[in-house]
Amino acid sequence: MKKTTLFIEGMHCAGCAADLEKSLKKLEGVSSADVNYATKKAIIRYDEKVTGIDKFKGIVNKRGYFVESGQIENPEEKDKETEDLKKKLVISAIFTLPFVYFMGAMFLGFPLPMFIHRSEAWIQLLLVLPVLYAGRQFYITGVRSLYMRNPGMDSLVALGTGAAVFYSMLVTLLPETFQGLYYETVAFLITFILLGRYLEAVAKGKTSEAIRNLIGLQAKTAKVIRKGKEIEIPIKEIRVGDIMIVRPGEKIPTEGVVAEGHSSVDESMVTGESMPVSKKKDDAVIGATINTKGMLKIKSTKIGKDTFLSQVIKMVEDAQGSKAPIQKLADKISFYFVPGVIVLALLGFLTWYFIIGQSLVFSLGIGIAVMVVACPCAMGLATPTAVMVGTGLGAGKGILIKNAQALQKSEKIDIVVFDKTGTLTKGLPEVTDIFPQPGHTEREVLEWAASVENNSEHPLGEAIAKKAQEEKIKIHDVKKFKAITGKGVTGEYNKKAILIGNLELMDENNIEHRHVQDIVWHLQFEGKTVMILAIDNEVIGVVAVADKLKDNAKEAIEKLHKMSKKIVMITGDNVRTADAIAKEAGIDKVIAEVLPKEKSDKIKELQKEGVVAMVGDGINDAPALAQADVGIALGSGTDVAIETGEIILVKNDIRDVVNAIRLSKYTMAKIKQNLFWAFFYNVVGIPVALGVLYPINGFLLQPAVAGAAMAFSSVSVVSNSLLMKRFRFEK
Repeated sequence: MKKTTLFIEGMHCAGCAADLEKSLKKLEGVSSADVNYATKKAIIRYDEKVTGIDKFKGIVNKRGYFVESGQIENPEEKDKETEDLKKKLVISAIFTLPFVYFMGAMFLGFPLPMFIHRSEAWIQLLLVLPVLYAGRQFYITGVRSLYMRNPGMDSLVALGTGAAVFYSMLVTLLPETFQGLYYETVAFLITFILLGRYLEAVAKGKTSEAIRNLIGLQAKTAKVIRKGKEIEIPIKEIRVGDIMIVRPGEKIPTEGVVAEGHSSVDESMVTGESMPVSKKKDDAVIGATINTKGMLKIKSTKIGKDTFLSQVIKMVEDAQGSKAPIQKLADKISFYFVPGVIVLALLGFLTWYFIIGQSLVFSLGIGIAVMVVACPCAMGLATPTAVMVGTGLGAGKGILIKNAQALQKSEKIDIVVFDKTGTLTKGLPEVTDIFPQPGHTEREVLEWAASVENNSEHPLGEAIAKKAQEEKIKIHDVKKFKAITGKGVTGEYNKKAILIGNLELMDENNIEHRHVQDIVWHLQFEGKTVMILAIDNEVIGVVAVADKLKDNAKEAIEKLHKMSKKIVMITGDNVRTADAIAKEAGIDKVIAEVLPKEKSDKIKELQKEGVVAMVGDGINDAPALAQADVGIALGSGTDVAIETGEIILVKNDIRDVVNAIRLSKYTMAKIKQNLFWAFFYNVVGIPVALGVLYPINGFLLQPAVAGAAMAFSSVSVVSNSLLMKRFRFEK
C-alpha cells in the first residue's frame, strides 16, 4: 500500500472534510482516507495498481475543493490566507460601523435627519454591498456546496444572510407591502464571521508553529570544497560526499561525519538535549545543529529528505494530519449537522409564522438565527488543534509521536514493558568490581588483566582494557595470546603465564580457586559476569563485569510507579542476571531467557491484563513493538526512521517515556474539554435560537448576536488548545 498527502483548499467546516473523506473512501483501491479540516490535509493509503493521485484530485474537484500544488506544508501560503482575511475584515468593518448609528436611532430613539430618514433603506443597501463583497467567498462556496448536495458552514451563512438581504430588498422596493430591514443584521453577521475566521486562522497558525520552527532550523547555504576551493552554495545543491566547512557559530548544513577538526556541537534544537556534545574525527553530526567552538570539516552523508530534520518534519506533519479515534464521533455528527440545521431553521420559521402566528419579520429572524448560530467548525477543530499542539510540543523535546492514535492510546497505558539491553542498561559492559588477593592491589590486578584482554575482541575484554585506560594504567604487550571460546584468554608477559576466565578455565589448568569461590558466587548472584585472574597458576584476583543500568533508569521507573503503571522487563539474558537488574531498578516483573521472536507472544499475554506499551531499540525488538498497544522506540540522535515504533524518543532517555505519557494525558484532557464545549454550545445555542425562551421570559436571540457567538465558538476551542503551550516537561 502506498501513502500520499494532499493539501486541500476550499474546506470551510468539519462537514466538508467528512463529506470529502467519505467520497475518497468509496474509491476502488483506497484502503483508508483521513481528511483533516484543521490541517487541510487528506492522508490516503491506496493500491497504486488500482488508483492514483489523479483520481483523488478528480474527487476533490468534483466536491467543490481543489488540491494545492506541492506536497509539503507552506507557511507562506498560510500567512497569505491570514492576510487576505484581514483585508476582507477591515473592508467589512468600515462599512458596518455606520449601521451602529442606525441601530442607535432605533433603540435610543434619537431622530435621523430628514434626508437620511427618507432614504434610509437605500443608504443601508449601498452600505451593505461592500460588506457582501468582502464576504463573497461565503456565497461562492456555500452555493456551490448546495449545488453539490453537500451543504457546509458557508451554506448556512449564505442561506441565512441571503434570505435577509432578499427580504430587505423587497422592503426597499415595496415599502408599502413589507416592513422591517435586515441590512444591519447581514453587515454585523458577515463582519463577526470574518472576525472569527481571521482569529481562527491566526490561532491555527500558532498551533502549527512546531512545523514552522523546524523548517526555520534548516541552514540556507553551505560552504563546501569544490576543485580545491571553498565556495558557498544553496543547501539543495549539496551532494553526498561533499566536504563542508563549518566555523564556530555556524549551522551544520546536513548530516555527515567529521573528517577533520574537534569541537562541541549544540544539538538542543533537534534533540532537546541542552548540553553541547563533543565531536571529533569520524563522529556523526546532525544537520541544523550549531558548531560552538572549533572549525570542522564534515563529509556529507545524507541530503534532502533523508536528513534527520526532514524526517522529523515529515513525521510531525503526518502526526498533525492524522486523526485520533475520539474524533470519529465529531466527524459523524458534522456530516449530518448542516443539513439538519437547515431543516430545523425551516421548521422554526414555518412554526412561528404559520402555527404560532408571529409576523414575517419575527419568523424570518428565527430562521436566520438558527442557521448562523450553529457551528460544526468548533466540533471539527476540537481534536486536531489539540493534536497539532501536543505533537509539536513533543517534537520540540525530542519526543516524536507518529500519529494521533498513539497519542490517545498512551493515555490509557497500564503496563510498561522494557527491553533490558540497551534500553534499561547501557548496552556496553563495564568493570564493576575488582577483588585482589592478599599481597596484591587493584591496580596490579587491572594491569595484568587489561594487558592480556587488550588483544581480545570480546566485549568483556574490551571493558577491562577500557577501565585500565581510564585509570591511566600502562597496558603491556602480551605474547602467545590465545582466546578460548566460552572460557577466557591466555597469554605471556615477562616470562609469566597469564590466564583470565571462568571457573572452567581454572579447572582445566588445575589452578586452585576455592579461596575465591564465595566472592565468585556472590558476584554471580548479583547478575555479574565474573573472571578469575591467575599468574603462573596462582589466583591473584577476581574481576567482575556487568552491563550497568542507565543513570536515569531507576528515576524513570520510580516516576512510572507514581503514575500507577506496572513495570515489566523482558530479556534474553539468564534469570539470575535479569533478576539482579530488576531488583536494582525496582521492576515489578521479569520475563527472562526469551528469544527475540518470542517477545511478541509475551506481549500478547500481558495484553490480557491491560493496555501495554513496549519500550525497545526499534531493531531487535521490532515484533514486540508492533504487537504492543503503543510501541516506544529509542532513537540514537539521528536514527528516526524507525518503522515499528509509534513514539520515538530521540534523546535515548527513558525518562521521556514518562513525559510521553504525561503529554498524552494532558492532550486528551484538552480534547475532551474542547469537545464538551463544542457540543454544549450547539446543544444550548440552537434551541435558544429557535425561540424556546421567548414564551417564558421574552428573550429572543438576535441574528447578529447569534453570528458573533458562532464566530467566537471556534476561536475559543482553538485558544483552549493553544493554552497547552504552558505544559512543562519533567527533566
